[in-house]
Amino acid sequence: RRRELRKLSNILRLGIKELHSLRRDVVLLIFIGWAFSLGIYVVGTGFSVELHNAAIAIVDEDQSQLSHRLRQAFLPPEFKTPEVIPFNRIDPGLDTREYSFVLVIPDDFEKDVLAGNQPAIQVNIDATAVMQAGIGANYIANIIAQELERFGAEQSTSSTTPLKLVTRYAFNPNLTSSWFSSVMEIINNVTMLTVVLTGAAFIREREHGTLEHLLVMPVTPFEIMMAKVWANGLVIICAVAFALWVMVGKVLSVPIAGSVPLFLSGVALYLFFASALGILLGTIARSMPQFGLLFILIILPMMLLSGGQTPVESQPQVLQDVMQFVPSTQFVSFAQAILYRGAGFDIVWPGFAKVTIAGLILFLLAALRFRRSILTVR
Repeated sequence: RRRELRKLSNILRLGIKELHSLRRDVVLLIFIGWAFSLGIYVVGTGFSVELHNAAIAIVDEDQSQLSHRLRQAFLPPEFKTPEVIPFNRIDPGLDTREYSFVLVIPDDFEKDVLAGNQPAIQVNIDATAVMQAGIGANYIANIIAQELERFGAEQSTSSTTPLKLVTRYAFNPNLTSSWFSSVMEIINNVTMLTVVLTGAAFIREREHGTLEHLLVMPVTPFEIMMAKVWANGLVIICAVAFALWVMVGKVLSVPIAGSVPLFLSGVALYLFFASALGILLGTIARSMPQFGLLFILIILPMMLLSGGQTPVESQPQVLQDVMQFVPSTQFVSFAQAILYRGAGFDIVWPGFAKVTIAGLILFLLAALRFRRSILTVR
């Protein structure tokens, strides 16, 4: 029992040493502070997939009641108030980026609609901004379709249609992109910073010569590794809790559907895997530039394919089967289930178990590699 207490004391003291070492690394502290505060705010507010204040103009050659209704249907905040222009202003307006969208309503448009014909509305789009062009085209198509449906219902002598389609968006009814991007930025930062912190700490000790000092002390490789895991993990968990409660909840006003303590428990399990991965890469790399190259080759693809950026279902089947065994995929899955859909432990426990098993296996591999690196140093 005394031996176990001594191990715990060594892990505690070594972890405190890690915290002191991190406290002296001003650049890394600034990076952590930015990633879990202003970085999340910038991602949540600076990049949006919605349409905001798009400049639109309309060439109304019909001058009918229906065309007037279409002109009034384009409202803020998606579009600016439409400007009615002549036909010869289309090309100059698009060339100078005065307008992003220009609609041309042809002659006898309302008459053709009432006659049951299929008149065409020309939509000219400035596609230099590809994402805005695609989203705006869908907005315009939906607005025109809704107005034509309402106009047809008002002009029809029949009663209400037998079928009415109602679309309901679950968990994000207004399709606000910041609800997704801000939370996913936290999830991605957990992977990135945990690996960087643990790997950089190991390489920093090797470069500064403190690893040799540790080897002459009565401590084991297990104690050194666990100290790095709990110390760096504590920093990340505190940063995640701050980001969720302050930046996401208060500043960006993003609702959190599930239990934050349950999510932080999942983060703690995932940190064990990410820390072991950082230590493993730190034992392989001999310098920070080499560690950066390994990070690009391993961590960035793992983050991109985990489901945080693109759905796993959109990947090739072989890649889907492989990514199911990668803990980052399970982490993104149960994190989204808890924070977005309010899932409880009874739903996310399989993901917790998979991440824990993968973390233990990788920790053993990192420990074996660490022992070999110690022998090399000696």
